Amino acid sequence: MNLIEWFADPAHWAGPDGIPRQVLTHLVYCAIAAAVAIVVALPAGLVIGHTGRGAVVVAGLANALRALPTLGLLIAAVLLVSPHVGSQLAFTVPALIVLVVLAIPPILTNAYAGVTAVPPQVRTAAHGIGMRPWQVLLTVELPCALPLVISGVRSASLQLVSTATVAAYVSLGGLGRYIIDGQAQLDYTQMLAGAILVALLAIVVEALLLLLERLVVSPGLTGRLRRLPDPDRAPGAGPDPAPTAAPVTAPASGRAP
Repeated sequence: MNLIEWFADPAHWAGPDGIPRQVLTHLVYCAIAAAVAIVVALPAGLVIGHTGRGAVVVAGLANALRALPTLGLLIAAVLLVSPHVGSQLAFTVPALIVLVVLAIPPILTNAYAGVTAVPPQVRTAAHGIGMRPWQVLLTVELPCALPLVISGVRSASLQLVSTATVAAYVSLGGLGRYIIDGQAQLDYTQMLAGAILVALLAIVVEALLLLLERLVVSPGLTGRLRRLPDPDRAPGAGPDPAPTAAPVTAPASGRAP
């Protein structure tokens, strides 16, 4: 069976093992992990960027979490949790923990970098009009940091979509089932189909997050805001002329001519 025949087979689109069900399961894992990571990492990154305290912790923690082997961490978590939980949660909870650990570094570092990149004069102006520190953070620094914050969420989401396939290694669902089961059965067409589905899902998620960024980020921060042309200038007149200084006249000497 070639790849086209595999996708054209109605059996692969129906039932609990069908593509729609596995895509939904995959998305549920990713959504839960992303939500938990945002709740944990986003406030921490914003506060550390606002106060300037704990920057070393951000760099060290992010690098340490990125260095953890995902599959090894998943197996270790299952071995630790399964003796105490007798249901399917013995596999679901460790898988979600691993995915959360994977998603925290990009969200944490981008939130921190976004706040620290806010120009100091903007903070000074906010303080000058009497804003409290939490008002400066939420109404000034956070909107300015949104492009980097959403970029971190996008990066974390793409990593989750691609890495959630390891959940199938511990008998869970998701698009990883096609890859793991195909490897066990030496069905390389099924493995390739699973990889294509994961790639397509990642592209769709990326496109949706780019649309979200366009909707919530100020056009002035993304460069979409353009200067309106002067209606009084003729077409093709070139750029606006530079302002010229007013002529300086010598003061009167007080003597009659």
